[in-house]
Parts: sequence; C-alpha cells; structure tokens
Amino acid sequence: MKLQPSHVLDVSLLTSAIRFAFRMTAAGSLCLLAPSVFAQAAAGHAPADLGSMIVEAEGQSELQSSDSYQAERASTAMRFSLTPRETPQSLSVITRAQLEDFNLTSALDALESTPGISVERVETDRTYFTARGFDITNFQYDGLGAPMMYKNLQGDIDTAIYDRVEVLRGANGLLSGTGNPSATVNFIRKRPTREYQASASGTLGSWDQRRLVVDVSGPLGSADRVRGRLVAAAENTDSYLDRLQRESRTVYGVVEFDLTDRTMLTAGHSWQQVNTDSPMWGALPLYYTDGSATDYDASTSTSADWAYWDNTDNRTFVEVSHLFANGWEGKAALNYLDVSSDSALFYQYGTPDRQTGLGLFAYPSLYEFDVEQLIADLHVKGPFAMAGREHELVAGLQWSRSTLEDRSDYGVGIGTPLPPLDQWNGQYPLPAFTASQDGSDWTDRQTGVYSAARLSLTDRLTGILGGRLSRFEGDGVTYGTSKDTSHSDVFTPYAGLIFDLNDQMSLYASYAEIFQPQTEVDASRDRLEPIEGVQYELGIKAELFTGRADASLAVFRIEQDNVAQPSGTIPGTIDTAYVGAKGLVSEGVEATLAGELLPNLQASLGYTYVDIENPDGQRARTFIPRHMVRAMSTYRLPFHDAMKVGARLSWQEAIYRDQGAGVTTRQDDYALLDLMASYDISQNLSASLNLNNVTDEKYLTSLYWAQGYYGAPRHAMLTLGWKY
Repeated sequence: MKLQPSHVLDVSLLTSAIRFAFRMTAAGSLCLLAPSVFAQAAAGHAPADLGSMIVEAEGQSELQSSDSYQAERASTAMRFSLTPRETPQSLSVITRAQLEDFNLTSALDALESTPGISVERVETDRTYFTARGFDITNFQYDGLGAPMMYKNLQGDIDTAIYDRVEVLRGANGLLSGTGNPSATVNFIRKRPTREYQASASGTLGSWDQRRLVVDVSGPLGSADRVRGRLVAAAENTDSYLDRLQRESRTVYGVVEFDLTDRTMLTAGHSWQQVNTDSPMWGALPLYYTDGSATDYDASTSTSADWAYWDNTDNRTFVEVSHLFANGWEGKAALNYLDVSSDSALFYQYGTPDRQTGLGLFAYPSLYEFDVEQLIADLHVKGPFAMAGREHELVAGLQWSRSTLEDRSDYGVGIGTPLPPLDQWNGQYPLPAFTASQDGSDWTDRQTGVYSAARLSLTDRLTGILGGRLSRFEGDGVTYGTSKDTSHSDVFTPYAGLIFDLNDQMSLYASYAEIFQPQTEVDASRDRLEPIEGVQYELGIKAELFTGRADASLAVFRIEQDNVAQPSGTIPGTIDTAYVGAKGLVSEGVEATLAGELLPNLQASLGYTYVDIENPDGQRARTFIPRHMVRAMSTYRLPFHDAMKVGARLSWQEAIYRDQGAGVTTRQDDYALLDLMASYDISQNLSASLNLNNVTDEKYLTSLYWAQGYYGAPRHAMLTLGWKY
C-alpha cells in the first residue's frame, strides 16, 4: 500500500505557525542571549554547576569497547557534544569496529552500509550520494567542510585514517552554511593517544588485491605533552571489470601540543593518491534501439586500454582549543584542501542495435581538474545560567573559499564507430587531443555567523534554537558561461524540542529551513537559482539494553522548490542540462537500532522508506529506492571468545529510470549478503576472512545516469592483523 502524506506527517497547520514563530523569536532570542553569555565567559564568572556535562574537543574518540557498534557522542549536528538521544535528528555512526569487521576500507563501502544512504556509482572513479531523496553535497572533516563544487566524489576516500564516520540525515544549515536536506557526512580523523600503541594489517583478496596498513601513536618524548600519530596505507588491485587496475597510497600525520594545561595546538596533514588504469568514463548502454534491455557480462567495460584517471587529495588542518576556567571552550580551526585529477578518458555513446550490437561511437578526451578550498572556523561554546536553570550556547564565525579549475581537451576522432561491446577489447588508437578545448575557472566564497542555544526548559523538556546568517558569492566561467552569483543576508534557522518520557526514552521534533546554491546549469549553461524549502522531522529515541544500544524512529517531510532535474544534454555536447523542478516533496520513515543487543552481539540495523513526488503527485527521482534495509551484526562466541562471526545485509526495492521515447530501464529489487569471521590467534595477533556478495548477485550499481554498470560479483579477503 502506498504511504500517503497524511500517514507520514500532517504539517499543513504546523508550517505557517512554526515558521512565523521561529522567525519572530529565534534571531532575537539568540541576539539577546549572546552578549550576556559572552560577557560571562570573558569575565570568568562561573555558571551554575552542570553536573556531569563533559567539555571535549570535537573529533576526539570516546572510550568504548573495541567491538562496539554504538556511538557514544557526536557533534555533527551543531557542535554540542550530544548523545544520539539528545540529537533531534536522525543520526548514524559507522564506528571503527564496523569498518574493521567488514573490511570497509573505502568511504563508498562504509556509506553503502549506512541506513538511508544510496551510493550512486555512476562510473568507476566518480560517485554521487543521496539521502531522503536528494543529493548529499556536504562532506565534513572533524566538523568543517564546504559543499562539493560538482556534488560528487572523484576517486575514493581511504578510511584507514578515520576513527569513525558520522552521518546526520536531514538539513544541517547551521554548520554547513546551506540547508541541504539530504545528509551531512562527517569524517572524524584519528587523533594521537597518550599511551603508546601500534598496529599493522595485511590483506590479500580476489583479483590480486594486496593491502597494507600501519598505525603508530603515542607521546613524543618522555612526557605526554606532545603526542603524535602516523597512519599509512597502500593498496594494489586488479578488478572484476575488464582491464581496470588501481593503486592507492595514503599517508596521514598529526601532532598535538599541550601549550598549557588548558590550551592545545593540533596540526595534521593527509595525502592520498588513487591511480586507476582503464577506468570507465560513462558506463554501459542500458537498452537497445528496439527499447529492450541490454544484459552484458558483469565484467564488461567501455574503457580503452590507454585510459587512466589519477586523483590526488591533500588536506592540511590546524586547530587551537582553549578551555576557560568557567567551563567554556574556544576553538579556532583552519582546513586547507587541494584535490586534483589528471586523466585520459574514453567514453562510448549511442544506442546499440540488438541484432548486430553496432551503434556505439567513440568520444576520447583529456581531463584535468583542480579544486582548492580554504575553510576557517572560530567558535566558543559553554554553559550559562538563566531563569534558574542551566543551558548551553555555541556561537561562531565561518569563512570559506573554493576555487575550481578544469580543462577538457577533446580527441580527434569523436564519432568513430565502434565494434559491439561483447567484442570490445579496449584497443583503440590513442588519438591526438587537439579537436577542441574548453573548461572552467570559478570561485565560490561563503561567510557565515551562527549560533545555537540548548535550553533546559523543564526537567524533561529541552529546546534548541539556532540560526545562521550567510553570504554567498561566486564568480568565473564554466565552459563559456558565466558562473557569477551573489546571495546576501541568507538566514537558515533551526529549531528542535526533546521531551524525555522517562530515563530511557524521548520524543523529539525539529524544523529547518533550506537554502542551497546550485552548480548545475541549464541548456544555456546558466546556473540554476538556489533551492529553497523547509524540513520537518518527528521521532522517538530510546536507550535500550541498559544503555548499551540506541534506537530511533523518525518521520520526515521535506518541501523544496527549484531542485535540479536532468533535462537532456546541452546542445552540441554530452554534458547534462538541468531544469529547476517546482514543488518537489519528499516524505519518509527511518528506523535504526545500533549497539550491543545481547551479550557479545553487536548490531547496526536500519530501515528507510522515502517517497518523492512532483507537483502533479507523480513519483520523482525514481532511481532512488523507496524501501531500503541496511544491517550488519557480529557475535563473539561465548564458549570460545577468540572467535567472532558476522554478516552484513543490504537490500533495496526495485528502481527504474525513464529513458524517454517510451523506454524504461529497471533494476529489480536485490539483496547483497556479506559474511565475516575473525580469530584472535594471540593477544596481539588476529586473522579475519570476509566473503562479499555470497549469493553472486548481478545488479546495476546505479540508475542515477542514463548509463550504468554492474556491481562486483562474489569475492573474498583474508586479513592478518597485529596490535600492540
């Protein structure tokens, strides 16, 4: 039965009331609170005792079992260090235990295990992500990030250097500057430890996979006032896809200095290089000229044997944090990002004939890409007393500059007929790339002032009021068209309420307005107007099994205007043109459970339902599954605790894509099952075996684009790990 809007969340009466009340009170309330609280912090007057409140640096790992699938605290929502139950939005955390148990060495693998997230693998080295029906455009690192300029990830992100990954579903305009209603993905870097520790692991897998990871941490010198950590990872592998080979190298170093007992300086740098030979630019045609579906071998690739796609990622960060005597904390952070790509690519376009397989044509190109981002954040947070109760406040300034330069050098011979794909062996003469040249050079700047107050209204009721005032500017050109844009005094508010039913269970409601500048262009290459709208979320959260697990059930409604929708190609090119869709509405339900459900049994379970409709009430973005299940679990055998076994399940409902001219491409519902087993050989040595896609399911990785390719068949990995 279709879930009607009234069955999910009736917000017609709430919309105008909440919006009016919040706009009239939020900004004024925060402005009234901030001066008195800042004066209190500066004067050093101690606020009322807040009992068990813990002030900690963002990004620091909580002390928990090495097997734990439960998130202790997260700060992605609004810089407050909150438990999942204290966060009035749907939240999932991929812990270090989950990453290691299922050998989730890439961000793509990790996010494919996260409730509510769809990983749109449109090509082998370029990926989009969606949640709640919309593109995820905000990746953060220790809480700092700027929107992706092309809304996709080139290459991959190695998880070896991260402690965990926090995923906050819904809008997060307070810290990101934009109210994208999909999700914010926050990668929390590993930090130095005060005790010496070291680990190393080696993996051998299918398709000649070889991987080595080393992680060393501890004090530098006789005392622990200076601490460091070094992580290095290297991987070489072939692929189930014809001709594709990949090697990646990752190095991360970070140092912490205790300048005083209350002031800490942290500086770090990470470098990652992912080089791919014979990558896919574009993918396989999904239908023949008669409209029937193609069905190639899972290993089929359109790439040429000379093609390559090399991606390099450099990230540098510096932080200074200070804990004031009255419990307030101040922090200044600066992040620098430089991501570059160098590639020679081969694209196949056209529609093949079912009988002959002919009808595909060559499109070779060189492509260079470079993005630089500089992001600065200065904020303070801490407790304050008002009306006889204790509260918390955070206030900050944020600035970012993002510059993109890319260039396409098109090859001679575009339009050359190609043999059928079932006879394609990648052999195509390397052309001269002198047919024509085009590219982009533009800069986006963002400045924001934000604040949020966490108010103890009664013993059981907590309110959160927040808002951000932002300015966006962009200038430059992309493929001959101006990218100039400017938006001033953009206010994105946030409000939440949490009511404790008892010591284990809470009800919550949250409201956020949405503002999202877009990089997509129309058929004239004019930049689309920003997305605007609202998001509502209601839910219940609980701490179960004496606090060892967290459960949540949420319903949401998102109303958006001017969402970019593909509308064909830009005349004379293969580039996608977009139009702004009016009145797009997304509604859904999310349910999660994570933690220790029984002694020795760790689990993370999630179910998502999402329905996206256009103004005519028709289903929109049909490449996103309505129903989706993500589950993983491990069990340490009580009669032999050196042994641990587990399983991971990913299931989604059927999806489809209207290709035009009466042709529809469909991917039936499918489930992927992975199994794992690990054995502690000694206190320091362990071995683990991972078997993925046990049933050897054949499936298309995405219908986000008009083309697609097949996911990996059954494969295995054997890992030997050492820890000290």
